[in-house]
Amino acid sequence: MLVQEAVKKAQKKVGLNAQQPALPAGSLLELWRGAVADANDRPAYTCLGQTLTYAEVDQIARRVASYFQKQLKLVAGDRIAIQLPNLIQYPVVVIAAWKLGLVVVNTNPMYTVRELVHQFNDANVKAVVVLDQFYETLAEALPNTNIEHVVVTRPVDLLPQPKRAVLSAAMALMGKRPSLPKGDWIPFTQLLTGSSNYSVHRAQLDDICALQYTGGTTGASKGVMLTQGTLMANIAQSLAVIDILDEPIQYNVAVAPLPIYHIYAFSLCMGLMPATRGHSILIPDPRNIQAFVRAIKDFKFEIFCGLNSLFVALLQDRDFQRLDFSRLRMTLSGGMALMESVAHDWEKTTGCVVSEGYGMTESSPVISMNPSGHEKIGTAGIPIPGTEIKVVNENGVEQEVGGTGELCVRGDQVMKGYWQRPEQTDEVIVDGWLHTGDIVTVDEEGYIKIVDRLKDMIIVSGFNVYPNELEQALTTHPDVAQCAAIGLADDKAGEVVKMFVVSTNPDLNADHVIAFCKENMAGYKVPKFVEFRDELPMTNVGKVLRKDLKAQEKAKARASDRAGETTEEDAA
Repeated sequence: MLVQEAVKKAQKKVGLNAQQPALPAGSLLELWRGAVADANDRPAYTCLGQTLTYAEVDQIARRVASYFQKQLKLVAGDRIAIQLPNLIQYPVVVIAAWKLGLVVVNTNPMYTVRELVHQFNDANVKAVVVLDQFYETLAEALPNTNIEHVVVTRPVDLLPQPKRAVLSAAMALMGKRPSLPKGDWIPFTQLLTGSSNYSVHRAQLDDICALQYTGGTTGASKGVMLTQGTLMANIAQSLAVIDILDEPIQYNVAVAPLPIYHIYAFSLCMGLMPATRGHSILIPDPRNIQAFVRAIKDFKFEIFCGLNSLFVALLQDRDFQRLDFSRLRMTLSGGMALMESVAHDWEKTTGCVVSEGYGMTESSPVISMNPSGHEKIGTAGIPIPGTEIKVVNENGVEQEVGGTGELCVRGDQVMKGYWQRPEQTDEVIVDGWLHTGDIVTVDEEGYIKIVDRLKDMIIVSGFNVYPNELEQALTTHPDVAQCAAIGLADDKAGEVVKMFVVSTNPDLNADHVIAFCKENMAGYKVPKFVEFRDELPMTNVGKVLRKDLKAQEKAKARASDRAGETTEEDAA
């Protein structure tokens, strides 16, 4: 059976149309305006104990837009970087940018100087909005960029007085309010004191509205050009999946712990939630589990957005287990593989099945979802409406159901291309098909199972070995908290597997790990080397950085080679 045939059957079975749904609005700004008109007095965003309505957020965004246009002289097409955690200032600046036709460059606040310089110069950023805690690093990068304007905000800037003054003083006492040096930076509060008059930009669907830089987990970070059309198409596609619920989601409350600078959360908080007139609970630091739980305990949330590592941390917290989950109807998981054991524990604790999805920055981001009520744990669901897929082997030959190969995607949500990189664009978009770089298989019911990244595949004696498969198998061991597999060069086998393990049991050793692997996987998949670590290198959204582990091993190999050469010279 062809993959396309299985997908169409799956979509029909769950009540989805295969065609691209109609856009909910003509642009992202029109979508936001509709939310303000329909739900002006309803809560839009909550953070740090403060809740602002749609009307209040829009009023602040109008003042910010006016300042950007009149004082900073920003015009449509200019790039503005946002270097913030999940604060209400984030959506405010995004909406202000939409009003003016600016291109948002979502920036990881934890970036190093080198990473900031690369991204800002690559995008030719003209202005940046940064949190005070990250200004020092930005200041070091600025001389090597063309940035003209820097706006600095503090976490409390949108809080009302006297709460703002009290919290600001408390943060200063705790050493969490950095003293900023004098310089050519603008306090965010200054943006709020002027008029709210500005000239609105009329956006077209082909206008670039965001440069979303790839995470760089497999190579150099590239700017993905997302247009009004690609983002609006994906919002419409995702809404179609949500709409098949028995009860339509309207005025819902969603917990949003993942960073908005990541496309997964950006789409949720800035697209899906306004489209459903929903209320986003923003979590500035999801790693602080106690503060996280305190922030959501008074809300009867209906949607929870997370990923595997976050679910694990929450499930271990007793206060989280005591929360009211009576209205939780949808738990969305993406960004990394969801372990079946974690999905089981989440459902047991919350009563809600996890709906795992799949996407990538280049597809705005959603490609597939597990429709609510039709979840198939261990898969990434079925393609969303308006999305065609095919699976091809290394020779480009299309595979049938059950075959393994690279996933290729075609649909209106596919990016315009990589910013100023036409050659690299042509490498991944061939005849309209986006080559994802992910190895998958599609079953007879049309559900996609992600096997691994193509670039992470390990070839042992001619056999393809997928690290994700090995990691999922090993994490079923009760003493293994995390693990990561990479390939090492080997004279005999070409490559062999090395497994990095984070264990909860100090008595667990390499022999135990290897013995467990022999019981649960084919011989050629069993790791030859095991290294225990206190932690693994990870992105801010919880993805293990296999490339960092590979780089560390290559560095050790080079050092060993140099030591060997020195010994030989000494002997001579």
